Amino acid sequence: MFGAAAYIMWGAFPLYFPLLEPAGAWEILGHRILWSLVVAGALVLIVGRRKQVAAILRDRRKLVLLAAAAAVISINWVTYIWGVNNGRIVETSLGYFTNPLVTMLMGVIILRERMRKLQWVALGIAFTAVLVLTFDYGRLPWVALVLAFSFGTYGLLKKSAGVGPFESLAVETAVTALFALALVVALQATGNGTLSGNGLLHVVLLISLGVATVVPLACFGAAAIRVPMVTIGLLQYLAPILQFAVGVFIAHEAMPPGRWAGFAIVWVALIIFSVEAVHHRRKVLRASVAPLSTTGA
Repeated sequence: MFGAAAYIMWGAFPLYFPLLEPAGAWEILGHRILWSLVVAGALVLIVGRRKQVAAILRDRRKLVLLAAAAAVISINWVTYIWGVNNGRIVETSLGYFTNPLVTMLMGVIILRERMRKLQWVALGIAFTAVLVLTFDYGRLPWVALVLAFSFGTYGLLKKSAGVGPFESLAVETAVTALFALALVVALQATGNGTLSGNGLLHVVLLISLGVATVVPLACFGAAAIRVPMVTIGLLQYLAPILQFAVGVFIAHEAMPPGRWAGFAIVWVALIIFSVEAVHHRRKVLRASVAPLSTTGA
């Protein structure tokens, strides 16, 4: 339930960000960082993670990794917000559909991990989908690609840092807080900010960005320690499925036959990827149980 809640909330973001208009993507990014810092900082104090945060600040390697992660996730956030508010919700969903495959590719290239045969098949099918969608769009689906590669890079940096979710978010937002504050102040000073002159509800919605960012992360963290990673991996498809549904059935974005074909190919790749992952995990579990059974006999 925690995992489902996290991904359902992330999947509902295309309904949330348009409520923040007339704020643009960069202003929303600035407020999201600032208010996330407030909420994450409060949680660090409440759950007693001050020592962990202090340890991160003393560890140069972890601090550099989280600073890089903060920069990458900021690119991801502003691209996603821009896509949602500019009629590209379906394309943003494509980014998160392909993210597991991109993450797998990055593991091979950067971490020198080895892929199994069906994983290569899934990756090849996904590449075909990108070609089909490029032909349909008349351009590279750059929003989807930026989202997939930035989130994949973010995950890689976080994995390397090995830091808990609350203290990690607190440090990441603290690293980018000055940039976010300067951005918000500059927009207000030049008359392009929307914090004033748009009513109390608009201010409340901008402030709520902190809660909207941290609560799904907290639910995800609660799920990650309770359920197998294969289950988490399958649950992650909830978010792009909901985003796709919002784009097609609520925002009524165009879906010509070529686009449907491209998405269908992506879904085939994901089915192969998921089935192979579940089968491989069961095989590993059987292999680990077998020696115990033999010993017990």
